[in-house]
Amino acid sequence: MARAPHTKLFVLDTNVLMHDPSSLFRFEEHDVYLPMVTLEELDNNKKGLTEVARNARQASRFLEEIIGSIDTDKLEEGCPLGIQGNRHLTGKLFFQMEHVPTDLPGLAGSKADNQIISVALSLKKQFSKRNVILVSKDINIRIKARAMGVPSEDYFNDKVLEDSDMLYTGLRELPEDFWETHSKDMDSWQESGRMFYKISGPVVKSLLVNEFVFYEYNKPFHAIVRKIEDNSAVLEVVQDHQNPKHSVWGITARNREQNFALNLLMDPDIDFVTLLGQAGTGKTLLTLAAALTQTLDKKRYSEIIMTRVTVPVGEDIGFLPGTEEEKMAPWMGALEDNLDVLNKTDEDVGEWGRAATQDLIRTRIKIKSLNFMRGRTFLNKFLIIDEAQNLTPKQMKTLITRAGPGTKVVCLGNIAQIDTPYLTEGSSGLTYVVDRFKNWSHNGHITLVRGERSRLADFAAEVL
Repeated sequence: MARAPHTKLFVLDTNVLMHDPSSLFRFEEHDVYLPMVTLEELDNNKKGLTEVARNARQASRFLEEIIGSIDTDKLEEGCPLGIQGNRHLTGKLFFQMEHVPTDLPGLAGSKADNQIISVALSLKKQFSKRNVILVSKDINIRIKARAMGVPSEDYFNDKVLEDSDMLYTGLRELPEDFWETHSKDMDSWQESGRMFYKISGPVVKSLLVNEFVFYEYNKPFHAIVRKIEDNSAVLEVVQDHQNPKHSVWGITARNREQNFALNLLMDPDIDFVTLLGQAGTGKTLLTLAAALTQTLDKKRYSEIIMTRVTVPVGEDIGFLPGTEEEKMAPWMGALEDNLDVLNKTDEDVGEWGRAATQDLIRTRIKIKSLNFMRGRTFLNKFLIIDEAQNLTPKQMKTLITRAGPGTKVVCLGNIAQIDTPYLTEGSSGLTYVVDRFKNWSHNGHITLVRGERSRLADFAAEVL
């Protein structure tokens, strides 16, 4: 293991491989070291259909590819990580070849975590000139390792953003002098009842396609960026859904962001919408209102499919009887609550009319479990993915690639409320798609900020 002292030696915990199997190829010129207990834990977790089991199997496949071409007697010299599409890597992979005594003060030696710390400690003594670092997604093992004098780090390569505050919000405030600096050579025209402006000026460079812009001074102006060419941008004035005349399934927008969200949800040219916001900002209600209008009234989509990650917040309640729909029903309380609101919007129809509408709505809304999504293709469907912050980037890719022609996908979530172990605000699949899809002409994103539930909910969100 005689390598240049400036290259680091990373000891990987099993949870890193089970979180991201390709982590083996993410350490550039540095070396990776796998304790034997890591391989043992990978083997113990390979059975089943869960994401973790799938990742464990994929990690084992990668390991076999790396180790495949190396003679057994040369394993001590390390296996080059530069295989297939990773030829640029100069680091090597090393395995634990000999027994390491687990003599840690105050820690039980046989526990897997403690064996990994022992291996890292032994390497640190053996290669005093090299920087040996333990990488784990588990906070406790990192704390224990540091207490034993072993440097430890979280695995950061899966993070799309270091700081979730830097995440694209989908809207931008225009400066007060906007019209003075941008109205030179400005064009304006009407097309199919919509108003367009073509502007040029300093703001254009920072705009993105389908980003909302608003000007709140003497004459308020709300628009969406439709096109960016060279130094000019085409802005389209948004539809005002705050006006009851333009209500969607009886729902009117209560603030600027909700109005922008409804514009995205009702736009047939936008295939992918992401709505972020804390509880009570109206994400599900607005999405369902737009989905019902376009499915039942405009016949743009054949049905609404709703799915969400089934991560319990409290204790699991055990197996549930029934069909896929019935099993998912307890997870879909949010859907029921919002349908109650949408059903009360028409006061004139009476009890019978309301019951008939409810039956019609229920025939058009299908509840699906994420577990059965692989291999499916959805045609002309309005697909709603609720609680999307609990999805990994890989699961998100699996879901979005289900969309066939004529399907619109809407992801809803609150990245401050993640229930999946090892996922953070920076590495959530929702953060990943918001960042990767921005500036695509068929994508729209908005971050909702104002809670619209009740004065009690607003106060609780603020002080608790």
